Amino acid sequence: MYGKASAPEYQGALTTLSVNSSLTDVLAAGTEQLRAARRAGQHGEAARSGLAVAEAYRRLGQVADADRAWKASYRAARAAGDTAAMAWALWSGGTLARQRGAFPLARRLLELAAELGERGGDVVVRGYSLAGLAETGRIQGDYEAVRRLHEQLLAEARRRGEARHTVWALEGIAQIHRQTGSYDTAHALFEEAAGIAGRADDRRGHAWALRGLADVVSVRDGDTERALALLSRAETECRAMNLSGALAYNHKMRGNVLYRAGRYAEARELYARALAEFTAMSEPRGQALARLGLVKSRARLGRDSSATAAELSGLADELDRLGLRHAREMVARAEEELGVRAEVVR
Repeated sequence: MYGKASAPEYQGALTTLSVNSSLTDVLAAGTEQLRAARRAGQHGEAARSGLAVAEAYRRLGQVADADRAWKASYRAARAAGDTAAMAWALWSGGTLARQRGAFPLARRLLELAAELGERGGDVVVRGYSLAGLAETGRIQGDYEAVRRLHEQLLAEARRRGEARHTVWALEGIAQIHRQTGSYDTAHALFEEAAGIAGRADDRRGHAWALRGLADVVSVRDGDTERALALLSRAETECRAMNLSGALAYNHKMRGNVLYRAGRYAEARELYARALAEFTAMSEPRGQALARLGLVKSRARLGRDSSATAAELSGLADELDRLGLRHAREMVARAEEELGVRAEVVR
């Protein structure tokens, strides 16, 4: 039903790049092609190669460079009069904005990208942009608002046989089920996503699916060793492609698994490692989640309750500011779990 996964964000002279190409290789090839296109005055090719550069920088966690690159890609696309290329640049910018925690900006850019994609007749960038809107809502905890959009995009991806987008949609729906307590359904969806990604040779999608499976296996079954083994497999794939963000989330999930198993000292080290990685790439959601795990681990290891309460209070305020409702609820549960809620003064 599905062919080999492709990477539609690698365009023009870069279509030979694989969805599994190392990001450092993508950056090198994209930068070289971008320079050549600029020297030749080829605005369309500069837009397309610039998109690959922007995405490589974003996935490597180099957000300032990514921000400059997607804007340059958009300007080149506009100079070329290429509506679809403009849409792709806006998609990249919206995805970066979400990664940086700027959710209102992410929605604006992704809405514009979807509109331009439709106007330019590019169903793929339209689908990717709508997927970005769905993921933005899901990350913020608006599950009911985006569940239907996830399912619509899954149906479209299945109909077109797009393995990579099918995997993304399955993983998004699985995350919603996992967060709302439907663990069996989440496990089945993550398992299906992993199978499709594996057969389509989509290592990024496979790594995220393994991470999701590890989470469910840990929380539902209490099977710590299997969860850690799944995360180790995912980490190998992340490292092969230099997926900095995915690797940081892998380490944060490893901390979650160890924390649930009562291995608090080990969990503390993983959360601290993930926090440093998220900080290096200016990823506020990841930073907040890693900080939460770190606070909980330190509390379990005997930290003073007033210090725990104060840090949880500050973290709650930060999550309110970011608009991360689900993560904010996690802080409230942590306050209750650790018995510090009564000490918190807001």
